Amino acid sequence: MTRAFKILKWIAVLVVVVLIGLQFVRPARTNPQVDPSQTIHACLQVTPQVAAILDRSCQDCHSNTSRWPWYSNVAPVSWFVIDHVNHGRSHLNLSEWGSMDDRKASKKLEEICEEVQDGEMPLESYTYVHRSAKLSPEDVKTLCEWTAAERARMAKP
Repeated sequence: MTRAFKILKWIAVLVVVVLIGLQFVRPARTNPQVDPSQTIHACLQVTPQVAAILDRSCQDCHSNTSRWPWYSNVAPVSWFVIDHVNHGRSHLNLSEWGSMDDRKASKKLEEICEEVQDGEMPLESYTYVHRSAKLSPEDVKTLCEWTAAERARMAKP
């Protein structure tokens, strides 16, 4: 028993040393500068209800104004969180909405509705930790009605 205990003790020490060492390998947590004139709020007619939903359920992963939680400082969880945010921003960045032409913006609005209707967004891994980000059926309806109205408004000459 004592030999097994010694082996387990050394394995535990090794795991702790590795976890401490991992804290020094950190990808950058960034929040690039935001030009307020390029945000979705400046470029579209965002209602207060939609703004609240976007802020609660989308902004952390799909904007340059991410709120970095404490666990984004702890490797290896930090690697997942930072990669998740970078991936989200690459697909849709609400802070850089104005950089899209009308055709692409209309397509992104359509995708927003489709993804929330299909339950693909926000991701389950995000809503598991951020319960308030979970969308209700009313939230989904509000977003889809808004995206349809904005797409129609953009299509007018």
